[in-house]
Amino acid sequence: MPLAKETKTKLITDYHRHDADTGSPEVQIAIMTGRIQQLTDHLRINKKDESCRRGLLKLVGHRRRLLAYLRKSDYPRYLAVTESLNLRHK
Repeated sequence: MPLAKETKTKLITDYHRHDADTGSPEVQIAIMTGRIQQLTDHLRINKKDESCRRGLLKLVGHRRRLLAYLRKSDYPRYLAVTESLNLRHK
């Protein structure tokens, strides 16, 4: 189940760089984090849902790669995103 439209719009407005920005790494990371939290809650209830677990692992890997890119390209923005989303960072 995808994120609700209101939730996704709020995440985009919170993390965008300019008005028409929907694809910057910060926005993508924020949307993936919301989806990961949603899937984690679903898996706490439905422990045997293996297809959902695979999708969750793919999302976590993709977010990890985006975070590595952001860390390499612009470290202050990486720190700001990880702090605001409460993600662990090295």
